[in-house]
Amino acid sequence: MSSPTQRDLLRFATAGSVDDGKSTLVGRLLYDTKSVLADQIEAVHRASVDKGLATPDLSLLVDGLRAEREQGITIDVAYRYFGTPRREFVLADTPGHVQYTRNTVTGASTAELAVLLVDARHGVVEQTRRHAAVLALLRVPRLVLAVNKIDLVDYDEAVFTAIAKDFNGLTRALGYPEERVVTIPVSALVGDNVVDASANTPWYSGPTLLEHLESVPVSSPDADAPLRVPVQYVIRPARSDYRGYAGQVAAGTVRPGQPVLVLPEGLPSTVEAVDTADGELPEAGVGRSVTVRLADDLDVARGSVIVDAAQPPAVTDELEATLCWLAERPLRPGARLLLKHGTRVTQAIVGALHDRLDTDTLTLTTPDRLEINDIGRVSIRTADPLPVDDYADSRATGSFLLIDPPTGNTLAAGLVGTPLTLGTVA
Repeated sequence: MSSPTQRDLLRFATAGSVDDGKSTLVGRLLYDTKSVLADQIEAVHRASVDKGLATPDLSLLVDGLRAEREQGITIDVAYRYFGTPRREFVLADTPGHVQYTRNTVTGASTAELAVLLVDARHGVVEQTRRHAAVLALLRVPRLVLAVNKIDLVDYDEAVFTAIAKDFNGLTRALGYPEERVVTIPVSALVGDNVVDASANTPWYSGPTLLEHLESVPVSSPDADAPLRVPVQYVIRPARSDYRGYAGQVAAGTVRPGQPVLVLPEGLPSTVEAVDTADGELPEAGVGRSVTVRLADDLDVARGSVIVDAAQPPAVTDELEATLCWLAERPLRPGARLLLKHGTRVTQAIVGALHDRLDTDTLTLTTPDRLEINDIGRVSIRTADPLPVDDYADSRATGSFLLIDPPTGNTLAAGLVGTPLTLGTVA
């Protein structure tokens, strides 16, 4: 529970098809919550005048890359930080173009909520279905469907209702409970129901987008999971008997006196102290960077994971996982790649390709390869045993990347044990 002086933090992402108005919606949120500086607003006004626009192009508050401004589309994940008296926010504005689905995976991977936009004139399209499937696979707990450009359909309630019905059918098929999905009619350009309630939609009695973002329950999916601390660096100063293991708490809470195991070695010990640059802590939760001191002198190196002794993950060199394939060249069985899990990198061989998810029909096919943006279930064998959780139990230790050995480019995002027969999103 937060103290009266400490506001909750909500991490959320936006997604949607090209030209659905994601960047304009984000710009409207920043503009109407007075979360941008005066010189930024002036720059947007000048750029809008140069483009011959009569009103400010609020998407320019988000589309910061020159290439984005010139093309008029978002091509990278744009992170923005803002706050209201009730809550603080970290927002990831992800691209809508099919070729940048990999960026959507990146932006949504740490989100507790996703705002998915559709154009009121077009409704749920193929890219909407693809993004919704990705969000479900990533176990993003809550969804908001923002039916944008409602002003361009004359604020027609029947149009909104039909889109909401279509989307609710999709989310039910993906395993989302009804109470985890909210649909809101908005106009990012005009401001209807983004921050302030609109008189143009008297038939809508729900919250504005900001009201929902301020009031939705917040909980990190990994906060209540068993302890996981991937070791990034071993701190052992010269002329000192100090030995600590630096890393970020990926799941659970670490505290002195806690029985732990160091994996994959399987070495038992007890946490002696939790150090930071500001001194020792009585405990540290998810996202906190700490140095853990153990009671025993163990052979621990970068790539090891300090875990809860009572609830350790499986240690295995054989993975069943769901991949979102991100590369132009297709993935075929037998591919030899690098796999990055936590702070460890190891060689890997891709085995069988079991299933591919058709994001349009939400049915499964048996593929002979995975193409760019395909989502498929595969078998992988690694050179080294890895301590892994199911992604549904722990995002941080249930996910990995596949990397091209010659170039170092990321080829796929992987989710351990996540089935393509999508169940209830917890």
